[in-house]
Amino acid sequence: MLNLLAMPDNKVIVVSGGASGIGSEVSTRLAAEGAFVVIADLNAEQAQAKAAELVAAGGQAIGVACDITNPDLCEAVAQAAVDKYGKIDGLVNCAGISKPHDSISLPPADWARMVDVQLNGAFYFAQAIAKRMVGSEKPDTGGAIVFITSTNAEAAFPRRAAYCCAKAGVAMLTKVLAIEWAEKGIRVNAVGPAYVATEMTQRNIAAGNVNEGQIKARIPLGRLAKPADVADAVSFLLSDKASFITGHSLYVDGGWLAYGYF
Repeated sequence: MLNLLAMPDNKVIVVSGGASGIGSEVSTRLAAEGAFVVIADLNAEQAQAKAAELVAAGGQAIGVACDITNPDLCEAVAQAAVDKYGKIDGLVNCAGISKPHDSISLPPADWARMVDVQLNGAFYFAQAIAKRMVGSEKPDTGGAIVFITSTNAEAAFPRRAAYCCAKAGVAMLTKVLAIEWAEKGIRVNAVGPAYVATEMTQRNIAAGNVNEGQIKARIPLGRLAKPADVADAVSFLLSDKASFITGHSLYVDGGWLAYGYF
């Protein structure tokens, strides 16, 4: 059973990419804290299965299909959340892909797809949610948006030109939306993990795109992040404890960005 921690006022939170990886952990955490969770995922069956899992554990959740690169579908999910629960209090944008590739032969279609999912989709979903956030004209009560960025928003990695550029774009989007929507009471922040022990990371390790030993040696705390580490940060930024924090990227990186010694 979920350990319900009574998130104030049964907040309604939409989680894109909420059926797997970091998104799955975030969905579980928010449901455990008493939120009503709308799980939006490209895989409809996984979204519905994740929602059923949370409901079986005593939480409140629904699963809906969404390709975040389609603005109309983002609008439809946002409206579905309002139709079901009557309001939206927050968005966590966890949807993402990773396809490392050397830049000199990177197919234009791969570049476009990466930017479309990581950056364009983040904006489309935030826009759709912000239109419907309860209390949009009441400062301090409008709601909260959290993007999942990456240390790659700050640190360049080889073979990840599209990924790094898209994540850097999300970091700037976070700042722009934060200052623009502050008057509506909507806070906008980001959480930027280093390597997280997810299925996607394991696939990249298996494919030789990531050397796990080197990565752990590079992180001062000596391990990959756990999905729960990221969920902790997301939960905080959505909560009233972060009511005066906006336009900020919180890096959950074990000291990666701070480490400058070679």
